[in-house]
Amino acid sequence: MVEAPLFFLIAGEASGDLLGARLMHALKKLTDGHVRFAGIGGPRMQVEGIELFFPQAELAHFGLFELLRHVPHLIARIEQTVNEVKRVHPAALITIDAPDFCFRVAKKLKGEGIPLIHYVAPTVWAWRPGRAKKIAQFLDHLLALLPFEPPYFVKEGLPCTFVGHPIVESEAGQGDAQRFRAQYALAPDAVLLTTLPGSRMSEVSRLMPVFGETIKRLRAQYPTLHVVIPVVANLKDYIREHTENWLVPVMLVENDQDKYDAFAASRAALACSGTVAVELAMAKLPSVIAYKISALTYFLYRRLIEIKYANLVNLMHDRMVVPELLQQDCTSEKLAAAIHTLLTDDKARQQQIEGLTAVGNWLGLGQFIPSEYAAETVFRTVKWYKTKPK
Repeated sequence: MVEAPLFFLIAGEASGDLLGARLMHALKKLTDGHVRFAGIGGPRMQVEGIELFFPQAELAHFGLFELLRHVPHLIARIEQTVNEVKRVHPAALITIDAPDFCFRVAKKLKGEGIPLIHYVAPTVWAWRPGRAKKIAQFLDHLLALLPFEPPYFVKEGLPCTFVGHPIVESEAGQGDAQRFRAQYALAPDAVLLTTLPGSRMSEVSRLMPVFGETIKRLRAQYPTLHVVIPVVANLKDYIREHTENWLVPVMLVENDQDKYDAFAASRAALACSGTVAVELAMAKLPSVIAYKISALTYFLYRRLIEIKYANLVNLMHDRMVVPELLQQDCTSEKLAAAIHTLLTDDKARQQQIEGLTAVGNWLGLGQFIPSEYAAETVFRTVKWYKTKPK
């Protein structure tokens, strides 16, 4: 029997772990399980059977100056990963997001006879558009989550396929509010607020203090306020410790079912900017988006960013559907006021919900299953690579 093909995957953070796990599941389905996986990933990818080279938690750093502190270790890990990929010589290297690490690995493997596929297109439409030409020089195929992304890369000679956003195959919009309220014995008049401070320690450590002050302000207006926080395992203890003085009941949930049921049971959400904003859109949960990075990092990024909004929903609409309170506007006073509006103003709630409704269709809902289409594209790329002129 022919040995099962080996795919080496690299996912540097929690969102990449989810993407990687779904892609692995789809590759197994496509091959009737005749496939092997090795690389760098998280707990979801481990469940799908990846043989870990090292855990993704080592790569979960963000921000220019946060990253600088870890440069020596990351450089060593890049070299070790390159050597490992050369040693096992997989059917393809599939890197998932985390470009600071993944692209450095991929560039060093150019010319080694291994198809180089990257999942999640860099946001060249937002900043540093010149990156499209640079990555076209070493990647063999790019899997894009957004329908407007492929032309930016195809014009530079890099094949790029819109495979759909993974959120559309989740159950983000199918939560069971009654089950959640019954499980946590919430009174009928309890006001539930989903709070999402991020999936990286750098995000959580910056947002937890201001989120805590926001909750205290809201508690004065809503005596029955309850907070639910979906957490990733490595941040659970930190978040629990920093919510002990919030003076409201706080529930920490770790799995997708509880998270999506919490969305359905909640009146509104306060969330860190990022992928979760799309999940909230799929759930049609009115939200306020917040974000903070170091002042110097923000100063440098603002000189490069070419978009008006941080939230994908707002970008797609080209208007402020979901309130964004970033940097100096990310204060407890402003956040509490914005949440208060969503809790009490039915017109504001309905306007946001209407704006969220179109998001699923834009991201591939009803067109195909993103992970399966991504898996098919991976195999097409491997087949093409074998036949292309050397």
